[in-house]
Amino acid sequence: QVQLVESGGGVVQAWGSLILSCVASRRFFSIMGWYRQAPGKQRELVASLSVTSGTEYGDFVKGRFTLSRDGAKNTMFLQMNSLEPEDTAVYYCYFRTGGQDYWGQGTRVTVSS
Repeated sequence: QVQLVESGGGVVQAWGSLILSCVASRRFFSIMGWYRQAPGKQRELVASLSVTSGTEYGDFVKGRFTLSRDGAKNTMFLQMNSLEPEDTAVYYCYFRTGGQDYWGQGTRVTVSS
């Protein structure tokens, strides 16, 4: 089992910034990243880091978000800049290890216009 604890969500005005954090109870992974789900929409990839293929971002990111990690602290970060109302969603931390997928409980991000 892997526990994922997210933090950093909140309410921000358009063009503002937020940093999301996810602390994992396990260090080794094959893929870790962030997904989001807006009301009435499917869950979509925001950013992911694969040990084999590197970093990937959703098309909508357009250079606004940066995924990073602190391996010593088993922590992953999502720096989000130039936020738009369309970025309003619940953001989920994702972790794959040993062929198993794990999800955090989600952290809500609301961007006001």
